[in-house]
Amino acid sequence: MAEPDVARSAAPAVPLTRRASLNVAAFGLDFGVKTAVGLVITPLLVGRLGTALFGTWEMLDRLAGYVATVGGRPSEALRLLVANRQSVAGSAAQRRALGGALVVWLICLPLAVAAAAVVAWYAPAITGASPGLRTTIRIAAALVLAGGVLGGLLSIPDAALHGMNLGYKRMELQAGLNLVGGALTAAAVYGGLGLAGVAGAQVALAAVSALCFWWLARTYVAWFGVSRPARAETRSLARLAAWLAGGDLIAKLLLGSDVLILGTLLSPAAVTTYVLTAYAPRAAVAVHGSAVGAAMPGLAGLIGAGQYGRAALARGDLMVLTWLFATAVGTTILLWNRSFVALWVGREHYGGAVVDLLIVCIAFQTAFIRADAFIIDAALRSWLRVLIAAVAAVVTITLAVALTRALGIAGLCLGVLAGRLIQTVAYPVLAGRCVGGSSGVAPATLGRAVCVAGVLFAVGLALGERMLAPNWLVWAAAVPASLALALGIAFSAGLSRQARQAVVLRAAELLPRRRQTR
Repeated sequence: MAEPDVARSAAPAVPLTRRASLNVAAFGLDFGVKTAVGLVITPLLVGRLGTALFGTWEMLDRLAGYVATVGGRPSEALRLLVANRQSVAGSAAQRRALGGALVVWLICLPLAVAAAAVVAWYAPAITGASPGLRTTIRIAAALVLAGGVLGGLLSIPDAALHGMNLGYKRMELQAGLNLVGGALTAAAVYGGLGLAGVAGAQVALAAVSALCFWWLARTYVAWFGVSRPARAETRSLARLAAWLAGGDLIAKLLLGSDVLILGTLLSPAAVTTYVLTAYAPRAAVAVHGSAVGAAMPGLAGLIGAGQYGRAALARGDLMVLTWLFATAVGTTILLWNRSFVALWVGREHYGGAVVDLLIVCIAFQTAFIRADAFIIDAALRSWLRVLIAAVAAVVTITLAVALTRALGIAGLCLGVLAGRLIQTVAYPVLAGRCVGGSSGVAPATLGRAVCVAGVLFAVGLALGERMLAPNWLVWAAAVPASLALALGIAFSAGLSRQARQAVVLRAAELLPRRRQTR
């Protein structure tokens, strides 16, 4: 009876690159709709709430992320565990893993609720709210934090889908939910509900999303259900969840503390300038992260099956594609971000060329750090990166606080870049060991890539300061043309012949086949 059980547990036999491309396509639709909604909703929030309150909202969102980590990361642990053993574990084992995730969430719940209550009470002091806004800030914080605490439970069905490499099944549904979320937020703002209404809209959206993903998981994941886990299984999943939660908290300290540092040391208005200037680079990082995440279930399966040769080749190709993406997109952002911010919310919200360059460099750095972090997690060795990230977080926050006091937003960016060099150096070594000890990049290859990216960034920055799109039509035509040109230059000048062949091969694998797969 074991063999049919295993067969039902495994995802359909589709080539890994092809399946990853389906997940990327799903993300593309999701991201496209989410971006469109954000482009409409963000100016509305800035206009209706004001610059200061919009900055406060961004600070509350970061605080919610910190509190969510206190609840552990059982859904993330479940996703990694399911992905790692998708081809070798039976349905009963997967259901026990899901049961273990529920147990871990319940164990962490009291601590998460207590942390949320404390943070909500002190939220006005953290955000520097005036006395008249303290009650409003506390209510909004309580709602946002409640959504974060419940997120660990509500995301479990989605974790099962992603773990089985079936994330693309949520394609149309996720896009529709983004529209619903935008409509709820707009209704709250137009209804005069302020920050509390915006926060309530996010909680309602999370609940609706959870119900929809539960239905999807029941439909497409044959083993989806709950079984009582053994104590050893629960302890194993709890340890993994704890390391993931620690890593997530540290990642938020590294990437999310920027807003809190600015809001505390400068003002919420400075947060608004920073967030709006960083909107395009952060969106690019999100695109890259989700694309890499789409490939991780397949790569985790290779690592779990001991196919380290294939895993090492996949990692090498991933690094090449990451560099190509980060270089081309970063150059395009430097060319047209000033125009984008001016057309979108007004040129007074643009942080300047130096800040723009530093933010793009942070995004470039983040793309590589996250790619290797995904690989380390896929090998179920999260504790390795967490220890290194903890050291990087201490250094980063120390430098960011000191430099923000001296140099403002630019100082914050310099502190983040310098502090995270620890991860930039250490993560590739750890990721290489996770795929069988693959060798690093040759110095000549690395130097070539750095030089080409540096030249393109310098050209993009110089031209971006001299060009300002007069309207959206010109901007929309210029951006794809610039991206294509930057991509072509990076591909031809920055990659070796072998790397170019690997990129072409990966692109060919994404093309439709005569025989269609389900």
